[in-house]
Amino acid sequence: MSARSRFHRAAHRTGLEILGWTLVVLGFAALVLPGPGLLMLVGGLAVLSQQYEWAERKLHPIKKQAYKAARIGVKTWPRIAVSALSAFGFMALGIFWMVKPPAPDWWPLEDELWLIGGWGTGLSLVLSAIIALTLLVYSIRRFR
Repeated sequence: MSARSRFHRAAHRTGLEILGWTLVVLGFAALVLPGPGLLMLVGGLAVLSQQYEWAERKLHPIKKQAYKAARIGVKTWPRIAVSALSAFGFMALGIFWMVKPPAPDWWPLEDELWLIGGWGTGLSLVLSAIIALTLLVYSIRRFR
């Protein structure tokens, strides 16, 4: 094996390692912050499962549960409608958060505490809604 090939393999492995662990850490953070925490955790495990047996063992039951939940989630049209409306609601809330109108008169705290987080929180909500809608379309196409 040439030195260039070994370097390429090591760089690829290191890149996957960094990506996988970054997704896992961000996923844990997004469990308590706005964002798709579980998706990032699963994505991180999926990346790490290419290199680690333990990650593959952890990923398999999660994937099985996720497919089961997706199948149940698109079983009826009312469920699909509620999911889509919820995603669009989160998207609207994220846009509202990014626009950040002035605090209303009924707001009891200081104006600086109105919609704290600004663009970061709003963008996270919008991206979460886009991911939810994408997964909804995927689930409808796959399970219906």
